[in-house]
Amino acid sequence: MTIFEFKKNENMSNIKLFESKQIRSEWNEAEQKWYFAIIDVIEILTESKNPRRYWSDLKRKLNTEGFSQLYEIIVQLKMISSDGKRYVTDCADAKGLLRIIQSIPSPKAEPFKQWLAQVGSDRLDEIENPELATQRTRELYKLKGYPDDWIEKRMRSIAIREELTEELF
Repeated sequence: MTIFEFKKNENMSNIKLFESKQIRSEWNEAEQKWYFAIIDVIEILTESKNPRRYWSDLKRKLNTEGFSQLYEIIVQLKMISSDGKRYVTDCADAKGLLRIIQSIPSPKAEPFKQWLAQVGSDRLDEIENPELATQRTRELYKLKGYPDDWIEKRMRSIAIREELTEELF
């Protein structure tokens, strides 16, 4: 399980584990998504002795490279630190965190970058051939353990809903 596969219903504490290291996180009820402490991820992926400094330098680098939306994806939340006190911490949701990871030059970040490239390639293929998206959906339901008859009913209901929506609009 990756750091991005957690859902609110799993009754997780505010700490996620990745490679046996803690990643602080917080559930945002209004947005229905998790926010992760960027510094924790940077520390794990870079093994930097000073992840705060690394993050500060990376922000400057990203800004000079033209990533001007960086400050739009960062949210500052008070999170518990290793000393037990709450400090304002730069956080990002999964999408923002993946964008930041793309800019981290580290062998540990490479699997995330390769995964993102594969997902992007798959989506481009699905644009060319929408049948692939349907096939991927079926495979995901199967991986989650849903029975074949449930999957068929679900796929039919999605198709019917799309047809009705097209007729209405």
